[in-house]
Amino acid sequence: MKFIVLGGSNCQVSLIKGLKKRGHEVVLCDYFSNPPGKEYADVKEDVSTFDVDGIVETINKHNVDGILTAGTDQPVYTGALASEKTGLNFYIASGMAKKLTNKKLMKDIFTKHDIPTVAYRYIKRNYKEKDIEGLDFPVVIKPFDSQGQRGVLKIDSMKELEELIDETFSFTEEDEILIEEFYENDEITVSGWVVDGKAHILSITDRVTFDLHPHIGICTSHNFPSKHYDEHGKEIIRLTEALVKAFAISHGPIYFQMLAGAKGVLVNETAARIGGAFEDVYIKYLTGVDMHTLLLNDTLKKKNHLGKDNYVNETSEKLNVVLFFARPGKIVTMDGISKLIEERRIIDGAYNFKAGDELGEIKNATLRAGHFIVAGSNEAELKKNIQYAFDNMRILDENGKNLLIKSV
Repeated sequence: MKFIVLGGSNCQVSLIKGLKKRGHEVVLCDYFSNPPGKEYADVKEDVSTFDVDGIVETINKHNVDGILTAGTDQPVYTGALASEKTGLNFYIASGMAKKLTNKKLMKDIFTKHDIPTVAYRYIKRNYKEKDIEGLDFPVVIKPFDSQGQRGVLKIDSMKELEELIDETFSFTEEDEILIEEFYENDEITVSGWVVDGKAHILSITDRVTFDLHPHIGICTSHNFPSKHYDEHGKEIIRLTEALVKAFAISHGPIYFQMLAGAKGVLVNETAARIGGAFEDVYIKYLTGVDMHTLLLNDTLKKKNHLGKDNYVNETSEKLNVVLFFARPGKIVTMDGISKLIEERRIIDGAYNFKAGDELGEIKNATLRAGHFIVAGSNEAELKKNIQYAFDNMRILDENGKNLLIKSV
């Protein structure tokens, strides 16, 4: 069979490889001319994953059997629209995809179904102070329809809101944005799959982030298992089931972000996708569950089966998906990851840039330098393995300086 894959970044490489291993042809859509996934696809089309008409043209040109994507948010909606225009197979309807990706529709459903979330409002560019009455500073402003932390800013005062609101609006075509109270928290990510309306939990991780004011929530790692699982596991699972019911999700991947803080566990965001922290790689390693098979089955309207409701307790192994960054500079050479994989010191990994690229200041996840996945039988071994990986990786500039930012 022949499939379009939306997106050719490292987040989609595992999916493309998995399709090729199954004997399928892959037509890759990505507006970048030479993304990592191009090496593994049969055909590369310079079509944006946000370009519905361009994807429709690609469907007609290549006579494909279905559309797939993983590790990216908004293209799920694009793919659903394109599939409906052409009668092509896709795993989710556009109405459902929009509800699970558009933050305004999402928040409205939270409120309607009593899903606990932070206090929020919607504001226009020409907002008045009365529009945010009842919200306490600091607040966070977000576009309804962006991803990768683009336009997500922490605001400490009315003056700062006035100064920075245009940056958030620059990442959306909507005439409103979301403004919500800042909640001091640890972020938790739930990855799972819904079969016949039943949520199956595949992973619960801590989403570790850092802030560069006013930019916040820039992710540096996903840590399994979550340190909050013993205390909040039952509530996390209850909320996951409540979200599946509230959104009337009958099948497919779920990726829910929650916040653990002084007020307990609140829901931050939802998505109907395989996550962008290489969940399709590490979940298979930990549980044996092949998310690509599940995705293909849902896309082709075939029956899925999962034997357990909760896979978190199936392993005692510790695992981190390390999402690393680098200092600004021009890259001359980079090495280490391939050898680490060959030596089985890491499970997977890749750089997001290449020699000759210029690294800028970090503002959001788009400046992430790469990733690696590492495991250990206990916390001490895991930390040791992370340190070993960092010690054997290099991103060198013209002066031989290692630009890699090492964090353990």
